[in-house]
Amino acid sequence: QVQLVESGGGLVQAGGSLRLSCAASGTIFVINAMGWYRQAPGKQRELVAAISRDGSTNYGDSVKGRLSISRDNAKNTVYLQMDSLKPEDTAVYYCNAQVQTTDWRVRGYWGQGTQVTVSS
Repeated sequence: QVQLVESGGGLVQAGGSLRLSCAASGTIFVINAMGWYRQAPGKQRELVAAISRDGSTNYGDSVKGRLSISRDNAKNTVYLQMDSLKPEDTAVYYCNAQVQTTDWRVRGYWGQGTQVTVSS
């Protein structure tokens, strides 16, 4: 019904930058909140950043000032600009979207994840 496809992960040196994208498609009526989560090996999945439909944002404490979330409602796409990356940012990054589908149901959807590796 709804698919989230992430792109933009990869390998980068400490201090470098990456930009992640997540595009939603399918039987979408409207997308409410969108966000990025990450999961490092042996750790729980944690919130990185979230953005409401009107653009209000929320960030995890460890990424404030370095990562920036934005969205394009016309394209059903959310972005994560990651600057000043640190080795501890290494994780699989997942996109999440709260979607109201054309059958009027509201459900959360996840992308497949994209690997971000920051070398020291």
